[in-house]
Order: sequence, then structure tokens, then C-alpha cells
Amino acid sequence: MRLLVALLACLLLAGCVTVTPSKTVSEISPDDLLAGTALPGIQPDMQTVDTKVLKLTPEMSAFIDQYVNRGTHDNRRLHQLIYALIGEGTFGLEYDDQTRTAAETFQERHGNCLSFTNMFVVMARDIGLRVSFQEVDIPPDWTSNDGTFLLNRHVNVHVDLVRGAEQVVDFNIGDFRTTYDRRVISDDRALAHFYNNKGVEYLQDGNVSAALANLQRALQHDREFGPVWSNLGTLYSRQHLPVYAEASYLQALAVNSGTYVAMSNLARLYARQGDAERAAHFELRIASHRKRNPYYRFNVAQQAFLSRDYDTAICNLKFAIRQKEFEDSFYFLLGLSYLQKGDEKQARKWLNKAEEVAKTDVMKRNYQSKIDLLLLAE
Repeated sequence: MRLLVALLACLLLAGCVTVTPSKTVSEISPDDLLAGTALPGIQPDMQTVDTKVLKLTPEMSAFIDQYVNRGTHDNRRLHQLIYALIGEGTFGLEYDDQTRTAAETFQERHGNCLSFTNMFVVMARDIGLRVSFQEVDIPPDWTSNDGTFLLNRHVNVHVDLVRGAEQVVDFNIGDFRTTYDRRVISDDRALAHFYNNKGVEYLQDGNVSAALANLQRALQHDREFGPVWSNLGTLYSRQHLPVYAEASYLQALAVNSGTYVAMSNLARLYARQGDAERAAHFELRIASHRKRNPYYRFNVAQQAFLSRDYDTAICNLKFAIRQKEFEDSFYFLLGLSYLQKGDEKQARKWLNKAEEVAKTDVMKRNYQSKIDLLLLAE
């Protein structure tokens, strides 16, 4: 089963019924949006907000003592903890799509990638390792749940080791690539991820009071986290408050102009309202955003290749390579495209380049075997 690497769920706009607003968009402040006072008869359910996301339990500590020698060096402790949690026949962690605290993940042996990251960070810190949460810019990954579309993103663990060395610990390490852009984030940003996810999960279940409470908590940890404002807009949209939804989406773009989902939501909202000019404005921004994304262009190239439109595939792949010059999969598909066009010289050049930039010996050997099959030695 393919493991989703997604942690950050950003909802697209759901259908809404237009009502006469009591305020205009310009009159609605971020504090008004966060307070939720415009929501009819809905109060945030604070009982659903777990305040012990990163708590170490006695059971977790006992597990560590069983498998990790606290007196050995950093690398050894790290590898012992990784093996204890991920190795066969030990912990037995299984993936599901629910976001859990560190303690819940340990107790239930289930969780998504943020759940695993929460648990690993807490346990690694307990054995004296210098670990941080890390955001990873994976290729756009969309899933659907009951007609609601979710944009998935990823968080994993960054470990600082001695003499400037570092290591990434990732629940779905098979799909993780070192070429992905990544950045260490604060615990506050990580907690904003957690409460944002919980808010979305409650919203999907129809529990608006719990969703509101958790989205509020997310923004208390990080008011500059655009996806939370976008999800708050979806909450308002589902409560038939399009003006508040619009204000939330605009706030998402105010804190992060690249919040793609907020652009998409605004385009849909304006189209529903018959405002073709503003809808077109955001549709153009969305198209521009996509065209600049090397992974989107790679996806276009894949579709073109399957349609035997090799020139379009080559054009998009060359753009993608200019943006991401160390993605071996880009070079490999470029080589295949030239091979299908009958240009063996260019095909050999780019297939060899794929092997050259591959990060591991296993990947290099894999490419070499494919090249040998595709381009028989003269």
C-alpha cells in the first residue's frame, strides 16, 4: 500500500448559499475571523483541543530504556531508536490518515507522518538528541474525501549530529528525496500543523465547534501559517458566510502570497458569485503558479510522453530541470523522450545524466541496467 506523505490538509471551497453580510470584507479583521463570532450559534469546543501534543509518557520512557543505550554516542543512540521504532518485529507502527499526539501514536501504534514525527521528536529529545521538525516541499499531492479535495504536504525530523553532520528521519523514507526543498521549523509551527490537521479532520466529520477550536489553536501558535486561514475560510463557507470565507482566503494570501489553495478557493467563490473579472484574476495566478512548479511541469511531461507528444514532454522537462537540476527522474524521462524521437545521441546524454545525479549506488545501478536495456552497446 502506498503511504501518503501528506500532513498539511488544505480544503478547496465547498458549495455555499449566498446570504446578505452584516459586514463588508474590508470591515472584517483577522481577529474577527479568529473569534468566530459571526458563526450562528456555534461556540468553539475547547475540550477537543489536546494541549499535550509533545508529552513523553512513562510507557514511552520504558520502551526507550529497553532498546536504547543512553550512555553511547549520538549516532548509536539515533540508530538504536530508529531500529526500535521502524525495524521489523519491534514497535510495529502502521500508517493511517489520522493525526495523533506523540503519546496517542505510541499507544495505538497508528498515525500519519505528522503523528510519527511528533512521537519520534519527543523520544529523540528524551535521549539527548538535537532534533527539530522539518517542512518538506514534496510534489503536489491531491486526495479526495467525500467530494472535498485535500492538498497534502509533508513534515519529518531533522537531526543535528556532531561535527555538522545531519540526518533526516522520515516515516515514508521510500518516497523522500534529498532534492526536495526543506526547512527546519519551530515547535510552534509544528503545533500549528497539528491543530490545523485536527481542525480539518473535525470539519470533515461535520463537527464545526471542534474544527473551529482547533483552527483557533493553530493560529495561536502561528498566525502567519496561511493554510489555517484558508481552512478557516472553508469552515465559514460551509456555514453559508461567503463574505467571511472571502476575508479568510484573502488573509491567507496576506500572510503568504503563495497559498495556492486560497487562490483556488477565491476563484471558485467569485465564479459562483458571477464576478468573472476577479475569478479570472485568480485563475491566472493559479496557472502562473503551476507553470513555475517543476513537479507540475514534470507531470505535464509525463502525460505528454504517454500521449506520444515528445516535443511537449521535452519542453516541459527542460524547464523543470532549470528549476531543479538534481532530480534524476527528470533527466531519465528526458532521455526516454529523445529515444522515442529517434535521437539516440541526446537520449544517451540525458540517460547518463540521470545515472550521474542519482543519490545512491542502488539507484545508479538501477539506471545503468535500464540504460543497458534501452541503448544496446554498439
